[in-house]
Amino acid sequence: MDGCIFCKIAKGEIASNIVYDGELVIGFRDVNPQAPHHYLIIPKKHIANITDIGEDDLPMLAEMFRAVNSLTEEKGMQARGFRTVMNQGRMAGQTVDHLHLHILGGRVMGWPPG
Repeated sequence: MDGCIFCKIAKGEIASNIVYDGELVIGFRDVNPQAPHHYLIIPKKHIANITDIGEDDLPMLAEMFRAVNSLTEEKGMQARGFRTVMNQGRMAGQTVDHLHLHILGGRVMGWPPG
């Protein structure tokens, strides 16, 4: 999609601190981190949000969670805990219309999150 910042990152048109690069998804450090460890996992294919995920996208979802497991193990986050977040729509805090999963760790997380 033209103008999508995450599509540009996925294509390598915008430099980013890449922490995971798979067949269907890519992971990078969040530019506005909310925790010592804050990463985003995005599909390389443009999907605007959760409700746009189709049956053909199930392998991509599986890879997103393989990336979570790989990255949290690599960064030593699994033993202490971490949070994953996917926002849907503006009222939930989605600011970029490209499906993305946040991984946050390295500090105590409060509840409720919002």
